[in-house]
Amino acid sequence: MALEFSICEVRWERYRRVSENPHTREWLKFQAARGLAANTIEAYGRDLDRYLGFLETENIPFHSVIRPTIGAYIRSITQLEVPRVSRKGMEARSALANATLQQHLTVVRLFHDFLVEERVCARNPLRPLIGGRGLIQRHHRLPWIPSEEEWQNILQVCKQEPLRNRVMLAMSYDAALRREEICSLEVADIDPAHRLLRIRLEVTKNRRERVVPYSLATSELFSRYLQMRRELSRERGPLFLSESCRNYGKPISIWTWSKTIFPASPRTHCVICV
Repeated sequence: MALEFSICEVRWERYRRVSENPHTREWLKFQAARGLAANTIEAYGRDLDRYLGFLETENIPFHSVIRPTIGAYIRSITQLEVPRVSRKGMEARSALANATLQQHLTVVRLFHDFLVEERVCARNPLRPLIGGRGLIQRHHRLPWIPSEEEWQNILQVCKQEPLRNRVMLAMSYDAALRREEICSLEVADIDPAHRLLRIRLEVTKNRRERVVPYSLATSELFSRYLQMRRELSRERGPLFLSESCRNYGKPISIWTWSKTIFPASPRTHCVICV
């Protein structure tokens, strides 16, 4: 059976420098053709565009990039401040996270591999570092686990949410779904008789399809939601639909879900309705 995957469309208007340079444009087109997730292509394009901006500012061509150049680039982006929202709902500004810096280095390394293969550069300035100590030490943090009190707060907030949101929260918890996976579920992906969810490969991060179970309590919520969904739309397709006047009956987006799930933080007590 032939392997099926979708090739995401590159949104060139978001990466002006990448789109104008033939080498960077060809590299990003190749990454998209590999079937990488749309969010991955978005991150690659954004990071590569920033790298090109640094090289343009310093007037450094690709073939002149050396390890100190990469070090200077990393120093430049570590000084950037990014807006973040704390669990208390207050906006703060902080430096880029270690994982984000590692992602920038990955993009630079992969792009210079391409330049070496195309004989634009003689060598990759990052390759000698592999196997040794990298420019940025990788951090490994333990996951945050809510306390019993925080879990109770989450449950109390969730009880006030509409039925659709409670079903999405329950399925996300039971099956450990990412937001793109829960928002992309379709009616045909659910097997109510065996309480199974099918996560299609095109929405997974590693491009591996999987089938996961969900609980009896979630099944009961899901049955009630199906009755309500028939009032929004009788068409098969996306499972979770918007109930707002503006997007009535349309599939909800990952951004809508992010706005919905944030108030369930154990330190937040407001509810954003969508």
